Amino acid sequence: MIVRYFSFVAVILLVASAALGKDHDHARSRSATPHALKNEEERETEFWINKAQNILAQKLEEHQKLNTKTAKNIIMFLGDGMSVHTVTATRNLMGDSSEQVYFEKFPYFGLSKTYCVNRQVADSACTATAYLGGVKGNYGTIGVNANVPRYDCKAGQNPEHWVDSIAKWAQDAGKNTGFVTTSRVTHASPAGLYAHIAQRGWENDAEIEAAGCSSIENKDIGRQLMESEVGSNFKVIMGGGRRNFRNTTVNDEEGFAGRRLDGRNLINEWIQSKQKLNVNASYVWSRKGLSLVDLDETEYLLGLFSSSHCPYHGDLRRSRIALANPSLSEMTEAALKVLKKNDKGFFLFVEGARIDMAHHDTRARKSLEDTEEMAKAVAVAREMFSEEDTLIVVTSDHSHTMTINGYPYRDQDITGLAADVADDNLPYTILSYANGPGFYSTYGDRGRKLVTTKDTQNSKFEYLSTVPLDSETHGGDDVGVFASGPYAHYFSGNYEQTNIPAMMAKAANIGPFASVSV
Repeated sequence: MIVRYFSFVAVILLVASAALGKDHDHARSRSATPHALKNEEERETEFWINKAQNILAQKLEEHQKLNTKTAKNIIMFLGDGMSVHTVTATRNLMGDSSEQVYFEKFPYFGLSKTYCVNRQVADSACTATAYLGGVKGNYGTIGVNANVPRYDCKAGQNPEHWVDSIAKWAQDAGKNTGFVTTSRVTHASPAGLYAHIAQRGWENDAEIEAAGCSSIENKDIGRQLMESEVGSNFKVIMGGGRRNFRNTTVNDEEGFAGRRLDGRNLINEWIQSKQKLNVNASYVWSRKGLSLVDLDETEYLLGLFSSSHCPYHGDLRRSRIALANPSLSEMTEAALKVLKKNDKGFFLFVEGARIDMAHHDTRARKSLEDTEEMAKAVAVAREMFSEEDTLIVVTSDHSHTMTINGYPYRDQDITGLAADVADDNLPYTILSYANGPGFYSTYGDRGRKLVTTKDTQNSKFEYLSTVPLDSETHGGDDVGVFASGPYAHYFSGNYEQTNIPAMMAKAANIGPFASVSV
């Protein structure tokens, strides 16, 4: 027994000795080539002191000039799935970690909590109800409170459970309203503006019937957009999703069949409804069509640029589809030109939806490209309207499982390989996911696969993932909130996602929070 005891102690000491002797400060570099500094001035202490002094002066000026004027206009940007890691990686994609994505320059920043009532990790449906309506609901439900379980046909029809959005509050105050998205206009995030439904997938009547519910008793999201009080009063609707407005027997302008079973053409019905109102309304389905619209004279604008979701922004640059599809920044500028004509102001919701979809496919490069484009759209809006009367809020609905790792050099491509190799002597990517389809590009029958720079330069490359899933999951961490304009200081700190519409409404003096004292 004594011999066994001392043998056991010897093993423990050997393991501890090995652990203590292991050098965690130095990675095994794949290359001995020296890497240049991004900025030679960073060698000097004075550079950092001056940088800090400039920031302090800026903060002091902001504190002395708190903007408590009523916000005439509110523009909300939603980067779907835009985690803090996504913003950081985009910063690197654009140049360097010391640079800033446009909206990071906004003077006020906070963090919001993204959970659903019944899930720690949220989806885009329950979060849309939170950041647009100020109420948390159940996973998969839109515009209803937590008394409505997902898929419950009956509970979702009860108006007592419905949650009004800030779009309704703005319309009630006489403001113009609209939204722009790169998803289908009936997808979860934009639907939070106007829909009340127990299942986010019920975008057309066929989906409701397939779930065993009545599409007569349950109005699908497409119909709610065209027929509801809020939906029918939008001055601007732009995104994808033509298929949810036409019957299966009808092909759209690009030859794709519709998904409806009720024989209705909701696009034609929208056009006819505006003709009855004798207003200047335009329906467009292409970038060229949008360019031909006289935005100064247009009162209502419906743009549906794809059968399903709009293309990834990077794919617009890499192919000829850019000729047919407007970018998010182009749609945003057009929307603002239509909405700005109201003396009482406007509310515009803009979603960079495909940031999220690229993450689900573990195609990190595409996600960062769409984040960069959304930042461009934010810049367009901020430069069109003054901080004096226009509040701009930039946030996300939830995060993803992508992380940044591996001690990369400053001059390395964030979408490439880490500076060191792993314990199996194989390279690994700087960006990686906790789970998702990238598992299959990570592991093979003999263990981890060799990944090369040529692989990571392909926009369709699926980044390294630990757990196999056909679609990567969302993350549960808090997400950033960036604000500029009237009452932007309200958005500092850490708070419930449901506080976001309350603070926007307070800034504009609209909705149920209009009378809340400062």
